[in-house]
Amino acid sequence: MDFLNTSFLGYAVWLWLVFGGVVVTLLALDLGVLHREGSEISVSESLWLSAGYIAVAVAFGGWLWWQVGAQQGMDYFTAYAVEKSLSLDNVFVISLVFTAFAVPRVLQHRVLFWGILGVIVLRALLIGAGATLVQEFHWVLYLFAAFLIYTGIKMLWAADHAPDPMRNPVLRLIRRVVPVTERLHGKAFWVKQPDASGRMRRIVTPLFMALVTVELADLVFAVDSVPAVFAVTSDPFVVYTSNIFAILGLRALYFALAAILHRFAYLKYALALVLVFIGGKIIAAELVGKIPSAISLSVTFGLLGAGVLFSLWKTRGEAAQAR
Repeated sequence: MDFLNTSFLGYAVWLWLVFGGVVVTLLALDLGVLHREGSEISVSESLWLSAGYIAVAVAFGGWLWWQVGAQQGMDYFTAYAVEKSLSLDNVFVISLVFTAFAVPRVLQHRVLFWGILGVIVLRALLIGAGATLVQEFHWVLYLFAAFLIYTGIKMLWAADHAPDPMRNPVLRLIRRVVPVTERLHGKAFWVKQPDASGRMRRIVTPLFMALVTVELADLVFAVDSVPAVFAVTSDPFVVYTSNIFAILGLRALYFALAAILHRFAYLKYALALVLVFIGGKIIAAELVGKIPSAISLSVTFGLLGAGVLFSLWKTRGEAAQAR
């Protein structure tokens, strides 16, 4: 039992085990019970799932507040809000990926589920590296701040230009090394087919290419979001748990928003301003002292709320035409 109280990255092992148990339970419930048959997820179901993931994340934050302290609890909620808001931009890119590879809605959940498993490992590595750098070299935070401000300004200029997922050099490399089928083969990521000599060989399907592209997209977004969360707190437990809970609900959020993404056309501007604000907060802390997490949380929600309302107002004509 002494092992459970051993400190790991500043927290008792049993706290990490509780978090891991919640994550494993959610994933098992998602794939093993709710979507065992691989059926298409409706908008109403995705809304309920998204609400459920948010409720679990909020409950975990409340439990963390009670177990560890108010400061860690507030930092968790602020970090979760930042990560959740930045993940919205990921939803836009995922939609482009599925369109580019012609992945039907019934197979999209499979891609996103396995993509999330990769994200959990990837974020652990990035956050571990980031925590080590911040702990050893505090000035790295100012590099994070400059990068976030630069990225936010860049997003403001490029908000009207959609990225082309098919131009990714990694995808071109895969096509050179491994043959890719021209069409989907159900839910299979790869199949065996005879080559020109009649010998059976493994061939990658477009569904696998979509999975790789989703993982690469998350790597790009992690470069933005991980420094953004470290701008809120350098506590590795708070950073990782808030990141993972925000990402776990990404699948449900995607299916809820995929059909109405055009109504949030101006939300990217708000996300860009969030990055600029978070980066500026680090620099301002050096001049006027640390900005309270409550203020950061309020400004983040204010910018996002304004972005959502402005988007809905500007696209109200499109909604009317759709009806």
